[in-house]
Amino acid sequence: MKKKILPIVSVKLDKIVGGGQALGTLGGGRKIFVWGGLPGETVEVQMTKKKSNLAEGIVTEVITSSANRVSPRDEDSYLSTSPWQIMTFDSEQHYKAALIEEAFELHDIVVPESIEVYSDNNQYEYRNKIEYSWYWNKESEQLDLSFFRRGTHGKIPVEGTSLAKPAINRAAIAMRDLLRQKPDLRAFMLKTLLVRCDQSDNVAMQLYVKEADFAQFTETEIEKLEVSGFELIFSNPKSPASVITNRLQSWGTTNLTDTIFDIPFTYAVEGFFQINIPVYEQALIDMKQWVIADKPTVDLYSGVGSIGLTIGGENVTMIEINEHAMIEMKRNIKALDREKAVKAILAPSETALEYIKGDSTIIVDPPRAGLHEDVIAKLLETTPARVIYLSCNPVTQARDVARLAEKYGIRYHRGYNFFPRTPHIEHLIVLDLKK
Repeated sequence: MKKKILPIVSVKLDKIVGGGQALGTLGGGRKIFVWGGLPGETVEVQMTKKKSNLAEGIVTEVITSSANRVSPRDEDSYLSTSPWQIMTFDSEQHYKAALIEEAFELHDIVVPESIEVYSDNNQYEYRNKIEYSWYWNKESEQLDLSFFRRGTHGKIPVEGTSLAKPAINRAAIAMRDLLRQKPDLRAFMLKTLLVRCDQSDNVAMQLYVKEADFAQFTETEIEKLEVSGFELIFSNPKSPASVITNRLQSWGTTNLTDTIFDIPFTYAVEGFFQINIPVYEQALIDMKQWVIADKPTVDLYSGVGSIGLTIGGENVTMIEINEHAMIEMKRNIKALDREKAVKAILAPSETALEYIKGDSTIIVDPPRAGLHEDVIAKLLETTPARVIYLSCNPVTQARDVARLAEKYGIRYHRGYNFFPRTPHIEHLIVLDLKK
């Protein structure tokens, strides 16, 4: 059955909502969530989804423009990676603070001070990790790097992204040019290209392919990429994600090392590590002042240990569910000679509740879903004096704070713009036990 083409509609946009879209109201009262528009603008919108009470769409033409609108750097692809490139940076900071406040108001939580969103004002070239897809250009009959078009399954060819450190874009183009030299290669044989770089611009990359017998590269070919490490990865084509099924080839140093407060952390190309280290360091500085020096620290959802090993003090228990992150964490603990002072526990936080004790300072940095309800119940049962909560989703953070408000009050809070030109927000809350 041929897919029905949805109409183009005209709408005035009213506000920015939590997901990052602008919200407007169509005739009949249906709400429409729009990418590519700003509050106060009247726009033409191509609908991408239509339901009885709401619709979604993408701006095709701006009829009345906002004074806060600017031209995006990545004119063709900004919606794929950073849809807030169209607004001034001051507007972005304002909207992020407003969205944090709105998230807490929805749960009847009033934060004690006005909301500040910290930024180092580095709006572009801050990302140390980018994952590209692939696209076969039928007109030029050649391979292109690409991103997925927002709201569709289609792809858009790119030369890189202005969010990435320049070394990442250079390496990605070098790989694209190398693959273009292989006459029988097509985009459907490839999955993604994952490129990372450290603070010294050392680059490591992984090429994920869909064929288990994909031809390996010669050393001469890899050397032309000018990277410190490279891996060829077979990834099960039945999985939409770039998972490692088998490592077909490895060359050079595929682990990278970055320093946080002069402490080195080693991580794998595919492993979790912070995308924007300078802003992350400021968040850690703010968190450190609330760590109680003479108490044990429990770091939940601890990743490779970058919180617990930098600000956790001398007696730290770190709990992490991901076995690959745990490998990196233990490597970092050993390299720092902290094996006697630091416990590393491989477990989901909700099954490691025995480590949440009343005499400890609890640090949590959960995924977007927020704290597991069993973790919240344990905190209310054991009542540690202080909970330090860094969140990548103020909506679920506000929900969790509302649950903990039975026994805890907000002592401190601050937002962080980890991902400029995108709607993503990080927010720190320090909770103290009510007297």
